[in-house]
Amino acid sequence: MASKKKAVVEVQEEPKKIRFTKAQLVSSKKYRDRKDLLNVLLKDDATYGFDDVDELIEQFMKGKVK
Repeated sequence: MASKKKAVVEVQEEPKKIRFTKAQLVSSKKYRDRKDLLNVLLKDDATYGFDDVDELIEQFMKGKVK
């Protein structure tokens, strides 16, 4: 009987996105020019990734904040 080789498929897990609190983001160097805006847009009890914050800022600047 001939043995069949099975293809091994590696599944790459998506790295966990790093989340930050409002206080961490407000005090970060990346958003130092947007502190006032972040204090208004972000909730105290939530965590955010950089992409989340950038999206909120972009929506605000376009006038589309919910």
